Amino acid sequence: MPNQLGKRHVCAKCGSQVLITKAGEGTVQCCDQDMTLQVPKALPSSD
Repeated sequence: MPNQLGKRHVCAKCGSQVLITKAGEGTVQCCDQDMTLQVPKALPSSD
């Protein structure tokens, strides 16, 4: 899966975060494992 510009990845082991500044192929790794894509939090709806 290609890395997309502006996406943030987080390490499940140490909590380090990486912001993708240049899109490309490959995986982002930390602590000898692939980092997971951080999902943005949903904003509360305004009534």
